[in-house]
Amino acid sequence: MVDHRPARHAALLASLGAHDIDALLVTHLPNVRWLTGFTGSSALVLVGPHRTTLLTDFRYATQAPQEVGGAAEVVIERSNLWERLRRLLADDPPRALAVESHVLSVRDAARLDGAVRQPPVPLVDLVEELRQVKDDDEVAAIRSAADLAQDALAEILPSIVAGAREIDVAARLESALRRRGSEWHPFPTILASGPRGALPHGRTSTRAISSGELVVIDFGAQVDGYCSDITRTVMVGRPDERQRTVYDLVEQAQRRAREGIRAGMTGKEADALARDVIASRGYGEAFGHSLGHGLGLEVHEAPRLAVTAEAPLPAGAVVTIEPGVYLPGWGGVRIEDDVWLGPDGPVLLTDGRTDLIILGA
Repeated sequence: MVDHRPARHAALLASLGAHDIDALLVTHLPNVRWLTGFTGSSALVLVGPHRTTLLTDFRYATQAPQEVGGAAEVVIERSNLWERLRRLLADDPPRALAVESHVLSVRDAARLDGAVRQPPVPLVDLVEELRQVKDDDEVAAIRSAADLAQDALAEILPSIVAGAREIDVAARLESALRRRGSEWHPFPTILASGPRGALPHGRTSTRAISSGELVVIDFGAQVDGYCSDITRTVMVGRPDERQRTVYDLVEQAQRRAREGIRAGMTGKEADALARDVIASRGYGEAFGHSLGHGLGLEVHEAPRLAVTAEAPLPAGAVVTIEPGVYLPGWGGVRIEDDVWLGPDGPVLLTDGRTDLIILGA
């Protein structure tokens, strides 16, 4: 594997220079990992023009140097990371220090009072903007996470039968993910049957699945820190005419979007690929969320595919394509795949299975 961290540091320093900033305090852990490779739960990273320093505590005295290598100077602090940071800033004061204002708490911001000559400059999503464009290793990790997740789902599909409780099926799926090597679950598995399928992010419940119901399954895996995010809607028993009609509509919209999306179009234009299909059939009000989002070290990251997203989609981003139709009291359908925006067009990282999976018929 290629070590991409030097290039990431160079890109970040160039971005800081464009803001007339010479140092950045990184506190968002996914950004810490992207810049240094450190996977622990406690860290501050000070990125400056001459060096990058990672501060962490005694729990990671062995782990941090192994993971970080030459990407940063590692400082192990046994007492207080913020006091040690203040000393570092006093020893080599930056001309202008920026902070990640979208994640820095008010309490932690107060800890910087007087630590630098000028008040820290609040910047938003500086590292996140760079993270949008995935390198080959990142794309490969997301693809591996998708393969793992799809294998896990295939294993547990026979357990989705009338009488099975949502929570028990979800537990089998999460167990299958872990047994196949998923580092963790990027988000709590959503498994919503029958009328509960109308809840786009409904929590998995103790409800028993009945024959004749659609079941929405939204789940993912994590490999080398990178997430997959997949939704499949399956049918227990034979679908009736309305179930088949709604499913086919969502499938048509999802296929149009995942095949038509391109780097360079805005997030709004991408969203419209699916939304226009659904709205043309009279279900526009039943598709209330965005088409998708970026995917990487976090399950929800930039870019956005939404009616309000005016920014162009960068080449190299990985995004989800997940239209849905939700009808209170009846149920819902959502189909979601992960797509890499390659130079020659969209590339599916998931299996792209969109046929209605019929179980127990």
